[in-house]
Amino acid sequence: MYIPTLDSKLVGEVIAQFRKKKGISQEVISGLADIGRTHLSAIERGERKPTLETLYRIANALGVKMSDIVIGIEEAIGEQNGSI
Repeated sequence: MYIPTLDSKLVGEVIAQFRKKKGISQEVISGLADIGRTHLSAIERGERKPTLETLYRIANALGVKMSDIVIGIEEAIGEQNGSI
């Protein structure tokens, strides 16, 4: 039986892409999201997985819907698996 897993490195890369596209530093986003900069950095490097609460805070800090980030993650998974 296949049990899919979510690659935390890929999740972090997508979050970092959204942040860089907005041209905002980790320090600013972490302040707006009320999370530690080192925590955000660890998420972007794939060393930590964001909770839904943290993902929601990051999305709000970026000025995007949380679903936009999730769609970005799904698209990246599809590209990684060759299905998009």
